[in-house]
Amino acid sequence: MTNPKPKDQTRTKKPQPVTKPRRAAKKPACLYSPAEVHEIFRRFAVQRPEPKGELEHVNAFTLLVAVVLSAQATDIGVNKATRALFAIADTPQKMLALGEARVGDYIRTIGLWRNKAKNVIALSQALIRDYGGEVPDDRDELVKLPGVGRKTANVVLNMAFGQHTMAVDTHILRIGNRIGLAPGKTPEQVEAELVRVIPDEYMRHAHHWLILHGRYVCKARKPDCPMCVIADICKSAEKTTDIPAPLVPIEPLEAAQ
Repeated sequence: MTNPKPKDQTRTKKPQPVTKPRRAAKKPACLYSPAEVHEIFRRFAVQRPEPKGELEHVNAFTLLVAVVLSAQATDIGVNKATRALFAIADTPQKMLALGEARVGDYIRTIGLWRNKAKNVIALSQALIRDYGGEVPDDRDELVKLPGVGRKTANVVLNMAFGQHTMAVDTHILRIGNRIGLAPGKTPEQVEAELVRVIPDEYMRHAHHWLILHGRYVCKARKPDCPMCVIADICKSAEKTTDIPAPLVPIEPLEAAQ
């Protein structure tokens, strides 16, 4: 009886398919030409030459406190709580003298008031300790303060110091994506694109123009396109009308609500 031949122990490997390197996902960009972006903000400027923020304040410190308190709260609710508070505590020193418990009593109607009262006292202490009681005009320094993030810092830098910053809130995040002006998944992405495309001559007020546009016209549930000054330029898929809006409304949008 013959012995069977031993099997060849070496196996030939199957050739692996050549995989092409993945291309990095292309970031969505502004849908408008530079001329169109310029026209959008030119119209906003004609409509509201001097837009104002709706948070009441008397100086950079009270603005900083108001913006910190406005997280997950309405401007109207914050203003109701801070009018009495700012009447007696408009500096870090006065706020610190009140103490956390009394500050809490003033802002009790605002959401998350306990943690916010703690942050207001802590940031007052930090301003006195590290900045001589003055609000710094530098983003890197502002975000070191308790309760202060990038958006809050950008609001303060823009409103108190006139810097060309873009604070992206829920309204601006929605508008950036809805109309294709600055598509992005995060506030940071939308902020970077807006800063890139908005002409420098309009950056001073661009933050407020966009917020007010989102609050009163390009609303979350349904945009009010007939009242929109950029309806004929807008490239949103959610437009509710194709009728071009007038170049300049007869009255401010807030009065028409």
